[in-house]
Amino acid sequence: MDLTPPPTSLADLVAPPAGSAMRRRDFIFGAGTSSYQIEGAAHEDGRLESIWDRFCATPGKVLRGENGAVACDHYHRLNQDLDVLKRLGLDAYRFSIAWPRVMDAAGRPNPKGIDFYKRLLDGLGQRGIRAFVTLYHWDLPQHLEDKGGWLNRETAYRFADYADLMSRELAGHGDVAAWTTHNEPWCSAYLGYGDGHHAPGLANPRWAAQAMHHLLLGHGLTLPALRANAPQALHGIVANCAPGYADSDTPADRDAAHLFETYQNRWVLDPLLKGEYPADLWRYWKGCEPLVLAGDMDIIRRPIDYLGINYYSRAVLRSKGPDTIDWVRHPDVERTTMDWEVYPQGLQDLFEAFKRDYANLPPLYITENGMSSHDKVNGAGAVDDLQRQAYIKAHFAACSRAMDKGVDVRGYFIWSLMDNFEWAFGYERRFGLVHVDFETQQRTLKRSALAYADFLRERAAAP
Repeated sequence: MDLTPPPTSLADLVAPPAGSAMRRRDFIFGAGTSSYQIEGAAHEDGRLESIWDRFCATPGKVLRGENGAVACDHYHRLNQDLDVLKRLGLDAYRFSIAWPRVMDAAGRPNPKGIDFYKRLLDGLGQRGIRAFVTLYHWDLPQHLEDKGGWLNRETAYRFADYADLMSRELAGHGDVAAWTTHNEPWCSAYLGYGDGHHAPGLANPRWAAQAMHHLLLGHGLTLPALRANAPQALHGIVANCAPGYADSDTPADRDAAHLFETYQNRWVLDPLLKGEYPADLWRYWKGCEPLVLAGDMDIIRRPIDYLGINYYSRAVLRSKGPDTIDWVRHPDVERTTMDWEVYPQGLQDLFEAFKRDYANLPPLYITENGMSSHDKVNGAGAVDDLQRQAYIKAHFAACSRAMDKGVDVRGYFIWSLMDNFEWAFGYERRFGLVHVDFETQQRTLKRSALAYADFLRERAAAP
Protein backbone atom coordinates (compact mmCIF):
# COMPACT_ATOMS: atom_id res chain seq x y z
CA MET A 1 0.00 0.00 0.00
CA ASP A 2 1.31 3.44 -0.94
CA LEU A 3 1.16 5.62 2.18
CA THR A 4 2.77 8.66 0.53
CA PRO A 5 0.60 11.71 1.32
CA PRO A 6 -1.04 13.23 -1.74
CA PRO A 7 0.47 16.46 -3.07
CA THR A 8 -1.02 19.63 -1.65
CA SER A 9 -0.72 21.28 -5.05
CA LEU A 10 0.16 20.32 -8.59
CA ALA A 11 3.54 22.02 -8.07
CA ASP A 12 4.46 19.41 -5.43
CA LEU A 13 4.67 16.76 -8.14
CA VAL A 14 8.03 18.17 -9.29
CA ALA A 15 9.11 20.85 -6.79
CA PRO A 16 12.55 20.82 -5.12
CA PRO A 17 12.60 20.23 -1.36
CA ALA A 18 11.32 23.01 0.89
CA GLY A 19 14.19 25.23 1.94
CA SER A 20 16.30 24.26 -1.07
CA ALA A 21 18.57 26.90 -2.55
CA MET A 22 16.98 25.96 -5.88
CA ARG A 23 13.91 27.90 -4.77
CA ARG A 24 15.81 31.19 -4.69
CA ARG A 25 14.71 33.79 -7.25
CA ASP A 26 18.20 33.95 -8.77
CA PHE A 27 18.29 30.21 -9.53
CA ILE A 28 17.44 29.78 -13.22
CA PHE A 29 14.86 27.25 -14.34
CA GLY A 30 14.37 26.53 -18.02
CA ALA A 31 13.96 23.97 -20.77
CA GLY A 32 15.97 23.21 -23.88
CA THR A 33 15.77 22.21 -27.53
CA SER A 34 18.13 22.00 -30.51
CA SER A 35 17.80 23.28 -34.04
CA TYR A 36 17.74 20.07 -36.09
CA GLN A 37 15.43 18.35 -33.64
CA ILE A 38 12.60 20.90 -33.84
CA GLU A 39 12.98 23.50 -36.59
CA GLY A 40 12.11 21.68 -39.80
CA ALA A 41 12.16 23.95 -42.88
CA ALA A 42 15.22 22.02 -43.99
CA HIS A 43 15.06 23.28 -47.56
CA GLU A 44 13.84 26.85 -47.07
CA ASP A 45 15.31 30.35 -47.06
CA GLY A 46 18.79 29.34 -48.15
CA ARG A 47 19.48 26.67 -45.53
CA LEU A 48 22.29 24.36 -46.66
CA GLU A 49 22.48 20.60 -46.24
CA SER A 50 23.78 19.43 -42.86
CA ILE A 51 25.51 16.21 -41.92
CA TRP A 52 22.25 15.09 -40.31
CA ASP A 53 20.30 15.62 -43.54
CA ARG A 54 22.82 13.39 -45.30
CA PHE A 55 22.92 10.84 -42.46
CA CYS A 56 19.13 10.56 -42.34
CA ALA A 57 19.03 10.00 -46.10
CA THR A 58 21.43 7.06 -45.76
CA PRO A 59 19.46 3.78 -45.50
CA GLY A 60 19.69 2.02 -42.17
CA LYS A 61 21.03 4.95 -40.15
CA VAL A 62 17.81 6.24 -38.52
CA LEU A 63 14.90 4.27 -37.14
CA ARG A 64 12.18 3.87 -39.79
CA GLY A 65 14.16 6.13 -42.11
CA GLU A 66 12.81 9.26 -40.40
CA ASN A 67 14.42 12.70 -40.59
CA GLY A 68 14.24 16.27 -39.33
CA ALA A 69 12.95 17.84 -42.54
CA VAL A 70 9.73 18.91 -40.77
CA ALA A 71 10.28 17.84 -37.14
CA CYS A 72 8.13 20.10 -34.91
CA ASP A 73 7.80 22.74 -37.66
CA HIS A 74 9.16 25.25 -35.15
CA TYR A 75 10.46 27.47 -37.96
CA HIS A 76 6.86 28.23 -38.96
CA ARG A 77 5.30 28.02 -35.48
CA LEU A 78 7.74 30.23 -33.64
CA ASN A 79 5.26 32.52 -31.92
CA GLN A 80 3.09 29.61 -30.82
CA ASP A 81 6.08 27.92 -29.20
CA LEU A 82 7.24 31.17 -27.60
CA ASP A 83 3.79 31.45 -26.03
CA VAL A 84 4.23 27.93 -24.62
CA LEU A 85 7.47 29.07 -22.97
CA LYS A 86 5.63 32.05 -21.49
CA ARG A 87 2.79 29.80 -20.30
CA LEU A 88 5.30 27.63 -18.46
CA GLY A 89 6.81 30.66 -16.73
CA LEU A 90 10.40 29.68 -17.55
CA ASP A 91 13.26 31.95 -16.55
CA ALA A 92 15.32 30.92 -19.58
CA TYR A 93 15.18 28.97 -22.82
CA ARG A 94 18.14 27.03 -24.17
CA PHE A 95 18.23 26.59 -27.95
CA SER A 96 20.79 26.13 -30.71
CA ILE A 97 21.50 27.93 -33.96
CA ALA A 98 21.61 25.87 -37.16
CA TRP A 99 24.99 26.67 -38.70
CA PRO A 100 23.76 25.61 -42.20
CA ARG A 101 20.89 28.11 -41.92
CA VAL A 102 22.92 31.27 -41.30
CA MET A 103 25.96 31.07 -43.63
CA ASP A 104 26.53 30.07 -47.22
CA ALA A 105 29.34 27.78 -48.37
CA ALA A 106 31.63 30.77 -48.88
CA GLY A 107 31.13 31.90 -45.28
CA ARG A 108 28.85 34.81 -46.15
CA PRO A 109 25.85 35.55 -43.91
CA ASN A 110 22.41 34.34 -44.96
CA PRO A 111 20.07 37.20 -43.94
CA LYS A 112 16.87 35.12 -44.06
CA GLY A 113 18.28 32.47 -41.76
CA ILE A 114 19.75 35.00 -39.36
CA ASP A 115 16.43 36.86 -39.26
CA PHE A 116 14.76 33.78 -37.80
CA TYR A 117 17.05 33.86 -34.78
CA LYS A 118 16.63 37.62 -34.40
CA ARG A 119 12.86 37.10 -34.26
CA LEU A 120 13.34 34.25 -31.79
CA LEU A 121 15.50 36.35 -29.48
CA ASP A 122 13.22 39.38 -29.77
CA GLY A 123 10.22 37.19 -28.96
CA LEU A 124 11.93 35.81 -25.88
CA GLY A 125 12.86 39.31 -24.76
CA GLN A 126 9.28 40.53 -25.18
CA ARG A 127 8.13 37.68 -22.93
CA GLY A 128 10.79 38.29 -20.28
CA ILE A 129 12.67 35.04 -20.97
CA ARG A 130 16.47 34.93 -21.04
CA ALA A 131 18.27 33.07 -23.81
CA PHE A 132 21.01 30.45 -23.49
CA VAL A 133 22.31 30.20 -27.05
CA THR A 134 24.23 27.14 -28.27
CA LEU A 135 26.33 27.56 -31.39
CA TYR A 136 26.86 23.90 -32.23
CA HIS A 137 24.40 21.12 -31.49
CA TRP A 138 25.73 18.64 -34.06
CA ASP A 139 24.37 20.00 -37.38
CA LEU A 140 27.64 20.68 -39.20
CA PRO A 141 27.23 22.00 -42.77
CA GLN A 142 27.76 19.08 -45.13
CA HIS A 143 30.15 21.06 -47.33
CA LEU A 144 32.56 21.22 -44.38
CA GLU A 145 32.21 17.50 -43.76
CA ASP A 146 33.05 16.94 -47.41
CA LYS A 147 36.41 18.56 -46.61
CA GLY A 148 37.00 16.35 -43.59
CA GLY A 149 34.61 17.78 -41.00
CA TRP A 150 35.98 17.76 -37.48
CA LEU A 151 38.90 15.62 -38.64
CA ASN A 152 40.08 18.70 -40.54
CA ARG A 153 41.74 21.32 -38.34
CA GLU A 154 40.40 24.04 -40.63
CA THR A 155 36.85 23.34 -39.38
CA ALA A 156 37.84 24.73 -35.97
CA TYR A 157 38.74 28.05 -37.61
CA ARG A 158 35.54 28.09 -39.67
CA PHE A 159 33.62 27.50 -36.43
CA ALA A 160 35.31 30.56 -34.90
CA ASP A 161 34.26 32.63 -37.94
CA TYR A 162 30.68 31.42 -37.53
CA ALA A 163 30.66 32.25 -33.80
CA ASP A 164 32.02 35.72 -34.50
CA LEU A 165 29.34 36.36 -37.12
CA MET A 166 26.44 35.18 -34.97
CA SER A 167 27.50 37.01 -31.82
CA ARG A 168 27.80 40.22 -33.87
CA GLU A 169 24.57 39.76 -35.84
CA LEU A 170 22.45 38.90 -32.82
CA ALA A 171 23.82 41.63 -30.54
CA GLY A 172 21.02 43.82 -29.27
CA HIS A 173 18.30 41.20 -29.77
CA GLY A 174 16.60 39.78 -26.70
CA ASP A 175 18.40 39.04 -23.44
CA VAL A 176 21.20 36.58 -24.20
CA ALA A 177 22.35 35.41 -20.79
CA ALA A 178 24.86 32.86 -22.06
CA TRP A 179 26.66 31.71 -25.17
CA THR A 180 27.58 28.02 -25.41
CA THR A 181 30.18 26.91 -27.93
CA HIS A 182 29.48 23.17 -28.16
CA ASN A 183 26.79 20.90 -26.87
CA GLU A 184 28.25 17.52 -25.90
CA PRO A 185 31.50 17.35 -27.86
CA TRP A 186 31.76 13.75 -26.60
CA CYS A 187 28.76 12.82 -28.75
CA SER A 188 30.03 14.75 -31.77
CA ALA A 189 33.44 13.09 -31.52
CA TYR A 190 32.68 9.57 -30.34
CA LEU A 191 29.21 8.88 -31.75
CA GLY A 192 30.00 10.74 -34.97
CA TYR A 193 33.55 9.57 -35.66
CA GLY A 194 34.23 6.77 -33.15
CA ASP A 195 31.34 4.31 -33.46
CA GLY A 196 29.22 5.75 -36.29
CA HIS A 197 25.92 5.87 -34.37
CA HIS A 198 25.53 9.58 -35.22
CA ALA A 199 26.33 11.73 -38.23
CA PRO A 200 28.62 11.65 -40.14
CA GLY A 201 28.68 7.91 -39.34
CA LEU A 202 32.42 7.19 -39.20
CA ALA A 203 33.85 4.57 -36.85
CA ASN A 204 37.42 4.64 -35.61
CA PRO A 205 38.61 5.63 -32.11
CA ARG A 206 41.64 7.34 -33.64
CA TRP A 207 39.30 9.58 -35.63
CA ALA A 208 37.20 10.24 -32.52
CA ALA A 209 40.28 11.47 -30.63
CA GLN A 210 41.30 13.81 -33.44
CA ALA A 211 37.75 15.10 -33.91
CA MET A 212 37.54 15.83 -30.18
CA HIS A 213 40.75 17.82 -30.32
CA HIS A 214 39.47 19.99 -33.14
CA LEU A 215 36.09 20.46 -31.44
CA LEU A 216 37.79 21.66 -28.27
CA LEU A 217 40.20 23.80 -30.26
CA GLY A 218 37.22 25.41 -32.00
CA HIS A 219 35.71 26.09 -28.58
CA GLY A 220 38.82 27.90 -27.40
CA LEU A 221 39.22 29.83 -30.64
CA THR A 222 35.70 31.28 -30.37
CA LEU A 223 36.00 32.68 -26.85
CA PRO A 224 37.82 35.98 -27.64
CA ALA A 225 35.23 36.96 -30.27
CA LEU A 226 32.31 35.97 -28.05
CA ARG A 227 33.68 38.02 -25.17
CA ALA A 228 34.29 41.02 -27.44
CA ASN A 229 30.88 40.86 -29.13
CA ALA A 230 28.77 39.88 -26.09
CA PRO A 231 30.62 41.12 -22.99
CA GLN A 232 27.47 41.08 -20.86
CA ALA A 233 26.86 37.35 -21.34
CA LEU A 234 28.36 34.22 -19.81
CA HIS A 235 30.53 32.08 -22.08
CA GLY A 236 30.99 28.34 -21.68
CA ILE A 237 30.54 24.83 -23.01
CA VAL A 238 28.22 21.89 -22.29
CA ALA A 239 29.43 18.33 -21.61
CA ASN A 240 27.43 15.13 -21.18
CA CYS A 241 28.73 13.33 -18.13
CA ALA A 242 27.94 10.19 -16.17
CA PRO A 243 29.37 8.59 -13.04
CA GLY A 244 30.81 5.09 -13.27
CA TYR A 245 30.34 2.55 -10.46
CA ALA A 246 32.31 -0.67 -10.06
CA ASP A 247 30.17 -3.80 -10.24
CA SER A 248 32.21 -5.32 -7.43
CA ASP A 249 34.71 -3.97 -4.94
CA THR A 250 37.74 -5.43 -6.68
CA PRO A 251 40.76 -3.53 -8.04
CA ALA A 252 39.94 -4.66 -11.57
CA ASP A 253 36.33 -3.46 -11.46
CA ARG A 254 37.29 -0.21 -9.77
CA ASP A 255 39.78 0.38 -12.56
CA ALA A 256 37.07 -0.36 -15.11
CA ALA A 257 34.89 2.34 -13.52
CA HIS A 258 37.87 4.71 -13.57
CA LEU A 259 38.50 4.03 -17.27
CA PHE A 260 34.82 4.66 -18.04
CA GLU A 261 34.87 8.02 -16.29
CA THR A 262 38.15 8.85 -18.03
CA TYR A 263 36.71 8.41 -21.51
CA GLN A 264 33.21 9.67 -20.65
CA ASN A 265 34.04 12.73 -18.50
CA ARG A 266 37.74 13.51 -18.23
CA TRP A 267 38.33 13.25 -21.99
CA VAL A 268 36.42 16.56 -22.21
CA LEU A 269 36.90 18.17 -18.81
CA ASP A 270 40.64 17.65 -18.31
CA PRO A 271 41.63 19.57 -21.47
CA LEU A 272 39.19 22.36 -20.60
CA LEU A 273 40.14 22.71 -16.93
CA LYS A 274 43.67 21.25 -16.73
CA GLY A 275 45.01 21.83 -20.23
CA GLU A 276 45.86 18.18 -20.84
CA TYR A 277 44.32 14.93 -21.97
CA PRO A 278 44.06 12.24 -19.27
CA ALA A 279 46.94 9.80 -19.68
CA ASP A 280 44.76 6.81 -18.85
CA LEU A 281 42.65 7.49 -21.93
CA TRP A 282 45.48 6.09 -24.01
CA ARG A 283 45.49 2.93 -21.89
CA TYR A 284 41.92 2.44 -23.06
CA TRP A 285 42.52 3.59 -26.64
CA LYS A 286 46.08 2.54 -27.30
CA GLY A 287 47.82 4.50 -30.04
CA CYS A 288 44.94 6.92 -30.60
CA GLU A 289 46.57 10.13 -29.36
CA PRO A 290 45.55 13.11 -31.54
CA LEU A 291 47.91 15.46 -33.32
CA VAL A 292 48.29 18.44 -30.96
CA LEU A 293 50.18 21.50 -32.19
CA ALA A 294 52.16 23.86 -29.98
CA GLY A 295 49.85 26.26 -28.15
CA ASP A 296 46.68 24.22 -28.73
CA MET A 297 46.13 23.28 -25.09
CA ASP A 298 46.53 26.89 -23.96
CA ILE A 299 43.76 27.85 -26.37
CA ILE A 300 41.53 25.00 -25.20
CA ARG A 301 41.96 25.81 -21.51
CA ARG A 302 40.99 29.48 -21.82
CA PRO A 303 38.83 30.39 -18.81
CA ILE A 304 35.08 29.87 -19.09
CA ASP A 305 32.34 31.51 -17.07
CA TYR A 306 30.26 28.38 -16.64
CA LEU A 307 30.18 24.69 -17.40
CA GLY A 308 26.94 23.06 -18.50
CA ILE A 309 26.44 19.44 -17.51
CA ASN A 310 23.94 17.15 -19.21
CA TYR A 311 23.04 14.27 -16.90
CA TYR A 312 20.71 11.36 -17.60
CA SER A 313 21.98 8.16 -15.98
CA ARG A 314 24.94 6.21 -14.61
CA ALA A 315 27.04 3.27 -15.76
CA VAL A 316 27.94 0.11 -13.83
CA LEU A 317 31.23 -1.41 -15.00
CA ARG A 318 33.28 -4.54 -14.63
CA SER A 319 36.65 -5.52 -16.03
CA LYS A 320 37.05 -7.74 -19.06
CA GLY A 321 40.81 -7.82 -18.61
CA PRO A 322 43.61 -5.26 -18.37
CA ASP A 323 42.56 -1.83 -19.70
CA THR A 324 39.15 -3.06 -20.85
CA ILE A 325 35.66 -2.47 -19.55
CA ASP A 326 32.27 -4.11 -19.80
CA TRP A 327 28.92 -2.44 -19.10
CA VAL A 328 26.69 -4.30 -16.63
CA ARG A 329 22.93 -4.17 -17.09
CA HIS A 330 21.07 -4.93 -13.88
CA PRO A 331 17.56 -6.06 -14.82
CA ASP A 332 15.57 -5.10 -11.72
CA VAL A 333 15.91 -1.32 -11.81
CA GLU A 334 13.69 1.45 -13.14
CA ARG A 335 14.49 2.41 -16.74
CA THR A 336 13.28 4.85 -19.36
CA THR A 337 12.34 3.99 -22.94
CA MET A 338 15.97 4.81 -23.86
CA ASP A 339 16.82 1.81 -21.64
CA TRP A 340 18.70 4.17 -19.31
CA GLU A 341 18.61 3.45 -15.59
CA VAL A 342 16.89 6.08 -13.47
CA TYR A 343 19.54 6.95 -10.90
CA PRO A 344 19.19 10.46 -9.38
CA GLN A 345 21.94 9.89 -6.80
CA GLY A 346 24.42 9.81 -9.68
CA LEU A 347 23.86 13.53 -10.25
CA GLN A 348 24.90 14.38 -6.70
CA ASP A 349 27.85 11.98 -6.81
CA LEU A 350 29.05 13.41 -10.11
CA PHE A 351 28.91 17.02 -8.95
CA GLU A 352 30.67 16.32 -5.66
CA ALA A 353 33.43 14.49 -7.56
CA PHE A 354 33.89 17.44 -9.91
CA LYS A 355 34.14 19.82 -6.97
CA ARG A 356 36.82 17.58 -5.46
CA ASP A 357 38.81 16.92 -8.64
CA TYR A 358 38.86 20.37 -10.29
CA ALA A 359 40.13 23.24 -8.17
CA ASN A 360 39.13 25.74 -10.88
CA LEU A 361 35.64 24.31 -11.47
CA PRO A 362 33.43 27.16 -12.75
CA PRO A 363 29.79 27.58 -11.74
CA LEU A 364 27.66 24.70 -13.02
CA TYR A 365 24.35 24.66 -14.86
CA ILE A 366 22.40 21.48 -15.44
CA THR A 367 21.77 22.13 -19.11
CA GLU A 368 19.94 18.87 -19.82
CA ASN A 369 18.16 16.43 -17.59
CA GLY A 370 15.06 14.48 -18.49
CA MET A 371 13.69 11.17 -19.67
CA SER A 372 11.89 9.51 -22.55
CA SER A 373 8.62 7.65 -22.14
CA HIS A 374 5.69 6.39 -24.21
CA ASP A 375 3.46 9.43 -23.69
CA LYS A 376 -0.01 9.52 -25.22
CA VAL A 377 -2.88 11.96 -25.11
CA ASN A 378 -5.78 10.29 -23.30
CA GLY A 379 -9.49 10.59 -24.01
CA ALA A 380 -9.71 13.69 -21.84
CA GLY A 381 -7.02 15.42 -23.90
CA ALA A 382 -4.38 15.11 -21.17
CA VAL A 383 -0.96 13.45 -20.87
CA ASP A 384 -0.33 12.20 -17.33
CA ASP A 385 3.37 11.32 -17.55
CA LEU A 386 3.72 9.88 -14.06
CA GLN A 387 7.27 8.57 -14.47
CA ARG A 388 8.57 11.95 -15.71
CA GLN A 389 7.00 13.77 -12.77
CA ALA A 390 8.75 11.46 -10.31
CA TYR A 391 11.99 11.66 -12.31
CA ILE A 392 12.08 15.45 -12.21
CA LYS A 393 11.30 15.62 -8.51
CA ALA A 394 13.99 13.07 -7.62
CA HIS A 395 16.66 14.81 -9.72
CA PHE A 396 15.74 18.23 -8.33
CA ALA A 397 16.28 16.72 -4.87
CA ALA A 398 19.68 15.30 -5.89
CA CYS A 399 20.76 18.70 -7.22
CA SER A 400 19.62 20.30 -3.99
CA ARG A 401 21.71 17.87 -1.95
CA ALA A 402 24.77 18.64 -4.06
CA MET A 403 24.23 22.36 -3.47
CA ASP A 404 23.95 21.69 0.26
CA LYS A 405 27.40 20.09 -0.01
CA GLY A 406 28.84 23.28 -1.45
CA VAL A 407 28.60 22.64 -5.21
CA ASP A 408 27.92 25.90 -7.05
CA VAL A 409 24.92 25.11 -9.26
CA ARG A 410 23.05 28.09 -10.69
CA GLY A 411 20.45 26.73 -13.05
CA TYR A 412 18.51 23.71 -14.27
CA PHE A 413 17.15 23.10 -17.78
CA ILE A 414 14.80 20.19 -18.36
CA TRP A 415 15.27 18.29 -21.60
CA SER A 416 13.27 18.87 -23.55
CA LEU A 417 10.71 21.57 -24.08
CA MET A 418 8.78 19.38 -26.54
CA ASP A 419 8.84 15.96 -28.09
CA ASN A 420 11.13 16.09 -31.12
CA PHE A 421 13.33 14.22 -33.57
CA GLU A 422 15.50 12.06 -31.32
CA TRP A 423 18.44 11.57 -33.66
CA ALA A 424 19.04 7.93 -34.65
CA PHE A 425 15.82 6.94 -32.84
CA GLY A 426 13.62 9.12 -35.04
CA TYR A 427 10.33 10.15 -33.44
CA GLU A 428 9.85 7.08 -31.25
CA ARG A 429 11.44 8.41 -28.03
CA ARG A 430 9.54 11.27 -26.36
CA PHE A 431 11.49 13.50 -23.96
CA GLY A 432 9.21 16.54 -24.01
CA LEU A 433 7.38 18.45 -21.35
CA VAL A 434 5.02 19.22 -24.22
CA HIS A 435 3.51 16.43 -26.30
CA VAL A 436 3.68 16.92 -30.08
CA ASP A 437 1.39 15.11 -32.49
CA PHE A 438 3.74 14.91 -35.47
CA GLU A 439 0.84 14.44 -37.90
CA THR A 440 -1.09 17.55 -36.86
CA GLN A 441 1.66 19.48 -34.98
CA GLN A 442 -0.79 19.86 -32.08
CA ARG A 443 0.99 20.81 -28.83
CA THR A 444 -0.35 19.46 -25.50
CA LEU A 445 1.21 20.36 -22.16
CA LYS A 446 1.87 17.15 -20.25
CA ARG A 447 1.05 16.99 -16.55
CA SER A 448 4.78 17.37 -15.77
CA ALA A 449 4.76 20.67 -17.68
CA LEU A 450 1.69 21.89 -15.81
CA ALA A 451 3.31 20.95 -12.49
CA TYR A 452 6.55 22.70 -13.49
CA ALA A 453 4.57 25.82 -14.39
CA ASP A 454 2.70 25.74 -11.09
CA PHE A 455 5.94 25.42 -9.13
CA LEU A 456 7.52 28.35 -10.97
CA ARG A 457 4.41 30.44 -10.42
CA GLU A 458 4.39 29.62 -6.69
CA ARG A 459 8.10 30.42 -6.43
CA ALA A 460 7.58 33.78 -8.14
CA ALA A 461 4.78 34.64 -5.74
CA ALA A 462 6.66 33.61 -2.60
CA PRO A 463 8.10 36.36 -0.36
